[in-house]
Amino acid sequence: ELLTMLARLTASAARGWTRGARLASSALHPSKKFTSKHFDVETVKLADQEEQIVRGGRHLFDKLPAALEGVKQIGVIGWGSQGPAQAQNMRESLEGSDIKVKIGLRSGSSSMKAARECGFTEDSGTLGEMYSVISESDMVLLLISDAACVEEYKNVFNALKPNSTLGLSHGFLLGHLESIGADFPANVDVVLCAPKGMGPSVRRLYEQGREVNGSGINASFAVHQDVTGKATERALAWAIGVGSPYVFQTTLNAEWRSDIFGERCILLGGVHGMIESLFRYYESIGMSPQDAFKQSGEVITGPLTRIISHDGIRAVYDQLPEADKPIFKAAYCASYKPSRSIIEECYDSVSSGNEIRDVVMASRRFDRYPMGIIDNTRTWRIAKEVRAAGGTAEERKHITVHPVTAGVYCSMMMAQIDCLYDRGHVYSEIVNESVIESVDSLNPYMHARGVSYMVDNCSVTARLGSRKWAPRFDYILTEQAFPAIDEKAPADEALFSSFLNHPVHAMLKTCSQLRPSVDISVS
Repeated sequence: ELLTMLARLTASAARGWTRGARLASSALHPSKKFTSKHFDVETVKLADQEEQIVRGGRHLFDKLPAALEGVKQIGVIGWGSQGPAQAQNMRESLEGSDIKVKIGLRSGSSSMKAARECGFTEDSGTLGEMYSVISESDMVLLLISDAACVEEYKNVFNALKPNSTLGLSHGFLLGHLESIGADFPANVDVVLCAPKGMGPSVRRLYEQGREVNGSGINASFAVHQDVTGKATERALAWAIGVGSPYVFQTTLNAEWRSDIFGERCILLGGVHGMIESLFRYYESIGMSPQDAFKQSGEVITGPLTRIISHDGIRAVYDQLPEADKPIFKAAYCASYKPSRSIIEECYDSVSSGNEIRDVVMASRRFDRYPMGIIDNTRTWRIAKEVRAAGGTAEERKHITVHPVTAGVYCSMMMAQIDCLYDRGHVYSEIVNESVIESVDSLNPYMHARGVSYMVDNCSVTARLGSRKWAPRFDYILTEQAFPAIDEKAPADEALFSSFLNHPVHAMLKTCSQLRPSVDISVS
């Protein structure tokens, strides 16, 4: 019996190793260039790599019906973070055409009321039961939660019309299917449009785009399966229709890795843990609680976010007073490797499929153990006092940059960039998942109302990941980075030289030229 049990364990471990190796070897780069009959495809140089992009803008909306040839109904399934934004944006972008945008929800869903308030109704034929909408739609945007996709995918696949297009805004489902040896139906297109921001920011910047053409959230697109020969045009039309100022190509394999990973690191979990640790650190060296939060959370979401959004990461250092630059350098070098160690662990956990399995298992526990409140620590109670006393969100952005906060923040952002860079992700994906999404979509929400307003406006997968990984970053900075700063540990000259001369600075400069400089307005 012991030998039998050992044999089973060995076989199980071997299956897990093989599965992990197969996931890790999946392509992260598109296998071929793409063309379009309806949209101009440009080649841009990002550092030493050329990529193809399509620029968006409202002047292209009249091309959408032709690009969506054969599509009479787009079914938007789900009303979570992305569903409301994408449904309303697509409806507005297609106004005047004969293409209907229809919401599909579970019977009795509490979200029916919210959908009706946004103008989707049963009487107008724009709101219906989930599987009925799937079965009658030519293009299905599956925007239910990732965990729900795992639970419902067989029913979804069975309901799809042959030769229809299945659209995803996240590659999570592919990661799950690969982990169990399953695949998408062979008789449908499978495409991706992944806006690089949470749903509310996708909607808010689209609305601002009525005044400044092209303002919006960048998106990646991918064609995983093209049965109709129309998958590329439909994916591009979708991305332009939701308001993306520029669209870049990726793969589903690369998207789910970079997306799940990024939100656990600098985008959500990392910055959350960082602010908690910086707040306590500043208090420990004698700052008042209010000043401790101003120099941690307010500096990150205010001036650092504005500088990086407009001028890039290197500009944070360049714009500091000369006396503060050595302090930035010391903080950067003390923080980079501790942050990088957690970031590497996180990427491996994502790429191996562990984070996908964690999300699925956690979602199955929600009826007994729902997600807790994340802004109830002393840090965020003080933050509420600071926001109440500090004037408008715009006024609070004009605070002097603390060089320690700047060094710690930039080091974590660069560590994430380097991880994705070393793993071979396309450059557009690296800068969008590590920088642009952070400063143009997420941080402004935290600046407006706190960490929960940022994190809990995101997907369930993101919310779970932030809660799981934030404490890891908090601890590693407290344990390793801040003692090194206090002890005046020698700076790693090679590491800092790498920061100053990193190719990401050129990448960001190019990306900044692809969109109007419009800061999101968050009420």
